[in-house]
Amino acid sequence: MGAGGIVVLGLDPGSRCTGYGLVCEVSGQVSLLEAGTIRTERETDVAARLGLIYSGVAALIERHGPSEAAVESVFVAVNSASAIKLGQARGAALAACGVAGVPVFAYEPTLVKKSLVGAGRADKSQVAFMVGRVLGCREAMAKDASDALAVAVCHLNRKRFLKLCGAS
Repeated sequence: MGAGGIVVLGLDPGSRCTGYGLVCEVSGQVSLLEAGTIRTERETDVAARLGLIYSGVAALIERHGPSEAAVESVFVAVNSASAIKLGQARGAALAACGVAGVPVFAYEPTLVKKSLVGAGRADKSQVAFMVGRVLGCREAMAKDASDALAVAVCHLNRKRFLKLCGAS
C-alpha cells in the first residue's frame, strides 16, 4: 500500500465458493492486488466448510492487511435452506474480519450494480465487464471473484462520494 492508500477486501460469500478481491486506492487510482475464490468440497461437513472459509479470509487479511472490508447485504432467498447456508458462509467470512479488527461495510446488490454500471438491474456480465475496465484487467476471472471486486470498488466509490459531500 502506498502513502495515503487504502486496501479494501471485497467478499462474495457462498457455502461452496466464496469470492474475494483486494483492491488498493492511491490518489483516486484503483488497482487490483489479488482476486480469487475459496472453494470447499460439497461432501465436507458444514463446520469444516465454514472453517475453511474463515481460515481463507483470515489468511487474506494477514497477507494484505486491508483497512476495510465490503460485502453485499443479505437478500431474502426463495429457498430457506439456501438462505441459511449463505448466512453461515457470510458469518464465517465476517467473523474473520471481526477477529482481525477489520470494519465491514454492507451494500445492497442494486447499489453495487448501479455504482459500476449505472443501472441497479444490470446483469453479472455487465458488472464483470466494468470491474475489468475499472481495474484494467483483461483476463477472465471467476464470477464470484468479480462480484467480490465489484463490492470493493463500490465501497471505494461510496467513500469518495461521501467525502465530496462532506459526510463522515
